[in-house]
Amino acid sequence: MARQRSVEDGMAESTLHLLRTGGPRAVTVEAVAAHSGIAKTTIYRRHANRRDMLASALSRLASPTPLDPKTKAPDRLRWVIDHAVEAIEDGIGLGGLAAMLTDDDAEFTAVFRRILVDQRGKVAAAIDAGKADGSMREDVNTPTLIDAIVGAFIAEHARTGKVADGWRQRLFELFWPAVRLTPDPT
Repeated sequence: MARQRSVEDGMAESTLHLLRTGGPRAVTVEAVAAHSGIAKTTIYRRHANRRDMLASALSRLASPTPLDPKTKAPDRLRWVIDHAVEAIEDGIGLGGLAAMLTDDDAEFTAVFRRILVDQRGKVAAAIDAGKADGSMREDVNTPTLIDAIVGAFIAEHARTGKVADGWRQRLFELFWPAVRLTPDPT
């Protein structure tokens, strides 16, 4: 027998779907209720308002699967690439990103920026752990590496309308020489 999704899962899935397809202004308690089939009263019992509902759905995006501390540097970089873009790719979508960049919905922008700080912190910790254990170059600028990955993701969408197969591998091949610890030639 298939497991039924929880009410909280249904609200989060509908919230993120509406956000990706219609931007933050499309996310209302009424729209989530209509899309999910969950009664507005049930939503209001769990979330005081739209902001709380958005924060709850978006907070799921800031929880990347933990990285095993023994992960080798190449796989650490692959993990960083995957998780640096997941808040956009699997979360708010490009419509949500555009709304955030234009500050189209100040309430959404505030919530998402708070969530983004948490998510980026976890990705940054993985890079910093690699620098600390000597598997990545010590002089790698962590915020710039994350920004470059996210920027490449956005540019790929802008250029082609999608992320092409092999994009992650191309990015890995671009960044690996810059972050790998190379033995001293002397």
